[in-house]
Amino acid sequence: MHAPVTHILALTTILRERLLPVPGVINVRLNQRVNANDVVAEARWAREHVLLDVARKLNVSTSAADRMIQCKEGDELIINALIARGKGVFPREVRAPREGRVVVVGGGRVLLEVGEVNVELRAGLPGQVMQIIPERGVVIQTAGALIQGVWGNGRIDTGILVNLMEKPDSVLEAGRLDVSQRGSVILAGMVREADTLRAAAELHVRGLILSSLHSSLIPLALQMRFPILVMDGFGNYPMNSAAYRLLTSNAKREATVNAETFDRYSGGRPEVIIPLPVSVEPALPDELETFAAGQQVILRAAPHFGTVASIVRLRPGLTTLPSGLRAPAADVRLEAGEEILVPLANLEVVG
Repeated sequence: MHAPVTHILALTTILRERLLPVPGVINVRLNQRVNANDVVAEARWAREHVLLDVARKLNVSTSAADRMIQCKEGDELIINALIARGKGVFPREVRAPREGRVVVVGGGRVLLEVGEVNVELRAGLPGQVMQIIPERGVVIQTAGALIQGVWGNGRIDTGILVNLMEKPDSVLEAGRLDVSQRGSVILAGMVREADTLRAAAELHVRGLILSSLHSSLIPLALQMRFPILVMDGFGNYPMNSAAYRLLTSNAKREATVNAETFDRYSGGRPEVIIPLPVSVEPALPDELETFAAGQQVILRAAPHFGTVASIVRLRPGLTTLPSGLRAPAADVRLEAGEEILVPLANLEVVG
């Protein structure tokens, strides 16, 4: 049976795609070394469209309006620029309501793109450009530690990792944050109060790595302009021991927090990447695993949610569970030594 994999690796080769939301210009070359904050591509992106019905405004037919329109596709217009003028002693006029670019002309109408902004795509992590994706982005390779979580707020940033966790079930409160952590990536525990997120925002932190987050804080977390990555779930869950050991051992190193949305179809997951110096390129992580005895796994269901264990044996066929359901299952040994029966659907391989 194929197993879902959570990567918690001390050293691996990491390949990541960085893409613009719209076609643009690539600023780097193949095999170039880049830093996390380097702009690797950029594009102009209009956030809004304005449709001007010239025929209606001039009270003429569509064909007549097309002859009166004085702009063409691709024209850059300033605010109040003349778009069309009617005929007569006191002709009516249609002017651009906002600065923008003409994208379509025809049928007596003009479509403008307005509110254009410059979109900069940053590398997001230090590494080497391994592939150029024309007009869209790049693939960057680096080597280092890789720690994946379960939820992110869609932001990415890089900073020095500061550890505020004394133990896996630590709770981060607003009072623990001070000016010495400004611009850092904070390794924290559980967050239960909105004031904690607001205090982090006031410090301009570069990211929060949490064991768990109270579900009522999800809307606020999505509004934060810095990345927030949740390692184990929503509620009051301690950080799984594998992630805790690896993250705390890399405190004071530069870390990239890519709090992207978990997408089972694309394989994208929120993750922490900690670049490390290597003399030999390490192996790529396995994206697919098959359950087997001896594997390290994380339990993803109560009452042992987030607990790290090892598979002792796989049960053949279907096993009748305490709930009465029959499902593929395994006997696993918890870190405390206790053996329990767990359906395979509640396990993720750590690898």
